Amino acid sequence: MIRAVIIMNDEGKPRLVKFYDHQPMEKQQEIIRSIYGVLCSRAENVSNFVQADSTFGKDTRLVYKTFATLYFIVIFDDSENELAILDLMQVFVETLDKCFSNVCELDIVFNFNKVHTILDEIILGGQVVEMNSSEIVKAVNDISGSSLFLFLSL
Repeated sequence: MIRAVIIMNDEGKPRLVKFYDHQPMEKQQEIIRSIYGVLCSRAENVSNFVQADSTFGKDTRLVYKTFATLYFIVIFDDSENELAILDLMQVFVETLDKCFSNVCELDIVFNFNKVHTILDEIILGGQVVEMNSSEIVKAVNDISGSSLFLFLSL
């Protein structure tokens, strides 16, 4: 099961935080600081897989990938495959690129509702539900269109 998805910039500021199991706000902040400390201290030539037992408990791992100035981080348990999570991250970034045409940090900051919708189309309750980028974009556009329709009809 996926435990959390975090996007943070290279200064450690979280841009998207989604926990799939309840964590108090103080614990979330502690986790984000801890993850940033680990990522900053890692050399560039090491793997993107980190054991996260101390943060989330036994058999928990973290996979991260850097795109421009952003860290995309997924925390998950041993029921998930690390390479599949890397693929999931790639689909997430490709979908963001399709929705925002070359996504950047500001797109995520100013369109957080749409980014959360995209993530919700990919992961629901900690389980991966869709990996086809085109289907995700179509669903997000359908949701956005129906929201606009509801807004205009009021």
